[in-house]
Amino acid sequence: MAPTTTSSSPSSQLRQLVYYHLDNNLLKNALFLAQRLVAYEPRNAEAAFLLAHCQFQCGYTKASWDTSRLFAVKGSHLGCAYIFAQACLELGRYIDGVQALDKSRPLWQTRNTLNQHSESRRQHLPDAAAVLCLKGKLWKGHKNMDFAVDCWVNSLKLNPFMWDAYTLLVESGAKVNVPAIYRLNPEMVNMLHAQYAANEKVQERPIQSASIPPPPLNQQSMPDPFMSTQKTNGHPNALFEKLNNSKINISTANNIHDDEIVPTPSTVVDEDNMMQNGNGNARYEAPPAPLRKTKSTLDAQQDPTRLKSASTRLKSRLKQPGDESHHEPPPPGPPSKRTISGAVAPSQLSEPVRRTTRSQTSRPPSATSTNKMSSMANSLGLRQERDIKRAKAPAVKPRTATAATVGRAVSGNRMKTAPSAEPSDLESRENRAPSVPSLPAMLEQPPPQQESRVEKDIEALRTLLDLFHRLASAHYSLSHFDCQSAIQVYNSLPSTHRETPYVLSQIARAYNEMSQHAEAEKYFIRVRQAAPSRLEDMEIYSTVLYQLKSEIELAYLAHELVEVERNSPQTWIAIGNSFSLQREHEQALKCFRRATQLDPSFAYGFTLQGHEYIENEEFTKALEAYRCAIAADNRHYNAWYGLGKVYTKLGKYSVAESHYRTAATINPSNAVLTCAIGTVVERTKPLDQALKFYDKACRLAPKNALSRFKKARCLMGLGRPEEALSELEVLKEIAPDEANVWFLSGRLCKMLGRKGEAVRAFTVALNLDPKAAQYIKDAMESLDDEEDIPDADGDEDMD
Repeated sequence: MAPTTTSSSPSSQLRQLVYYHLDNNLLKNALFLAQRLVAYEPRNAEAAFLLAHCQFQCGYTKASWDTSRLFAVKGSHLGCAYIFAQACLELGRYIDGVQALDKSRPLWQTRNTLNQHSESRRQHLPDAAAVLCLKGKLWKGHKNMDFAVDCWVNSLKLNPFMWDAYTLLVESGAKVNVPAIYRLNPEMVNMLHAQYAANEKVQERPIQSASIPPPPLNQQSMPDPFMSTQKTNGHPNALFEKLNNSKINISTANNIHDDEIVPTPSTVVDEDNMMQNGNGNARYEAPPAPLRKTKSTLDAQQDPTRLKSASTRLKSRLKQPGDESHHEPPPPGPPSKRTISGAVAPSQLSEPVRRTTRSQTSRPPSATSTNKMSSMANSLGLRQERDIKRAKAPAVKPRTATAATVGRAVSGNRMKTAPSAEPSDLESRENRAPSVPSLPAMLEQPPPQQESRVEKDIEALRTLLDLFHRLASAHYSLSHFDCQSAIQVYNSLPSTHRETPYVLSQIARAYNEMSQHAEAEKYFIRVRQAAPSRLEDMEIYSTVLYQLKSEIELAYLAHELVEVERNSPQTWIAIGNSFSLQREHEQALKCFRRATQLDPSFAYGFTLQGHEYIENEEFTKALEAYRCAIAADNRHYNAWYGLGKVYTKLGKYSVAESHYRTAATINPSNAVLTCAIGTVVERTKPLDQALKFYDKACRLAPKNALSRFKKARCLMGLGRPEEALSELEVLKEIAPDEANVWFLSGRLCKMLGRKGEAVRAFTVALNLDPKAAQYIKDAMESLDDEEDIPDADGDEDMD
């Protein structure tokens, strides 16, 4: 929303136009107008900030950096420093951005605009929480995670809803006390109270000014055609009197008594003014609020001769020829209200009076009509008038008055009848009026108490904090690879949040980390159904399809992502996985390199490059790719695992074990990493130590086939064939089509002397893998040769 300051120069108008186009996402227009603003004010920091902001939003990062640099390095403008730091983050000039934010610290360190944004209000300058979040990103880019963590922690202390700061803090590996962040603290409550107090002060003005609505714009430029254009006693017409708060004349006051006889269509009254000012009720929607008599009318009652002269002058004017088209007298101005004692009441209600064609036959009020008017006012408006005085003029002292006194103080907007009307007509008219409260009654009703509204907002804030607490707890568990806990928390969310693409994608990632790829695929399918154009986490979905050997689904996913966004790293990862599944490793490498060109911080793309280099046995290039991934994200455990795998291929088992253990430190719940440690330990240390790692891997992932197979082989080498055979029985249910499982089972049955079971197992293995027929036939022929049975050390055929 544009600033509400009064525009008094072209530059101020341009500022409002720039904010208008920014709020409506018309970036090119905003950029053009910001350039014009800088031409008017080339040395103004605010103009430079607007131009840099528009340039940054349009994607001109270097231009925004150059525009904001002059004021940013001096620390003289917070907006310039913030845009400059954002541009530095994009350009890799991290220290320059940090220095600019430090220079402007006095401008933002005490600034907090939480709960100060709405549909009709905006804060175009950042507060301390936003600046600290950006500063943490700059420190992270500079590889100083300690300072980055401190910035994110302080940002969350000021604004717990700074989700970006929280996710970066958790992904850095820091230990976070989630309940301490997402709890209702006294600062939030005080902020809500202060905000409502400020709103009450702001809203008081519109409520008071509503009682005196400004005239329409067309009335200011030209008179109302239904109003009289005559001048009375040298004064302008009634419209001019109304606009200038002048007093009405005596002839206008005389018409007040007779204008309510029969409402006519010629009466032009604004509906809002009727509601607010207590005008005559043309549709009889509510009992009319009584008007107070004007000063002129009061004086006329005290001096009948003066009133008579005024009536005579009025009749003489009405009888003039040529005035038929202007038979209505001018409208009255705002009357001066008086209390019972005769003092002027401090009321702000302007009460214009409605006129009808009956004014042509108006007569000077007699004493009888005056008494009737007094009694009528006493019966109709006494209680209501006192209510008005309580609501609008609390400083007036109460006073006991007789009926005659009240008749002097209350007059005007009453449903009057002709002098010959009977009281029964008045009573029937009162009975026909609907029971809709008039303006004074509505003003008397107190607005909702501020405390109750604050309590409702506090309850809403508590609900929101509870939601963020659960989301943050699940994200924390997933970032620390406690996948089962993360899934439980996500499933406990309300269905409105649980079925969103973000939550479904997080659950799918958790199942993928647990190597339950089939379950992960189910959730990713739901993600694609809910958000077909979503790109986040689609690289994980393509890997899941790769693990499931789903060539058609993977190729279709890559094709869809190309249509959504061709120049995204997730798209090229999916294309590369599709080529890799088809054994086209060179094409896959090109795709993975393209992904890292689009996003140099995309660590997963470097890791997949390393995997492809291993397939091509280019171990040097693989090591380089894995190190690039670690440079982009030092907690990317897949890259550490890749380094260990390369060193295992090279026969450097101690170095490989070190890298495997680093990866397992990051992700201690991953069964593959634990099994990899057992593999290198099996080569360098006793088998019983390796068996511990295999056993732990089986506990972490009971359905992991590789861990259970290696455990069975280790038990076989330790001379425990019964236990090994029981492990293989479980493995046959997990991977019934794996030839190695049946072959190893045949060997174990041969060790136990179960020749029939051994022959059956070797036969199944031969049918599953005909390429290994020679090895299987040799094992079957040696069933009667006891010397070929491995000894207790299990050194024969362990590979």
